Amino acid sequence: MNNTITFRKMTIDDLDDVMIVEANSFTLPWSREAFFNELTKNQFAQYLVVEVDQLVVGYCGVWIIVDEAHITNIAVLPDYRGMKLGEALMARVIELASDMGACRMTLEVRVSNERAQNLYRKFGFQKGAIRKKYYTDNMEDAIVMWVNLS
Repeated sequence: MNNTITFRKMTIDDLDDVMIVEANSFTLPWSREAFFNELTKNQFAQYLVVEVDQLVVGYCGVWIIVDEAHITNIAVLPDYRGMKLGEALMARVIELASDMGACRMTLEVRVSNERAQNLYRKFGFQKGAIRKKYYTDNMEDAIVMWVNLS
């Protein structure tokens, strides 16, 4: 069966679906209010969703500030992982940030999340530093990763 996969900007109407993705992806999920504020108040924020057969199954957010981009979060529903949707989302967010003038991109990732680290390395991200006890749910360290876009 061929699925229809589409990528587009996130809207407020997507928040119910995004909250399902969020709850199924993170031990410290963002609140609905946090996403609402990102979409309505943060002039630097850009968010994309990926749909499979018109169902939002993933999203990625980025802040683009002057010439630097910061990935805020990326997630795909567990049942849709392994379909390269996260990779496709990253590619589109990197393209968006580059088109908006970003020369570098950064993100934080749990030291234990090797799957995500492998994805980021595919796009040229390299380890920059460690943020000690960054994740408050278990005090896990974060790896700060960077890539030059230009």
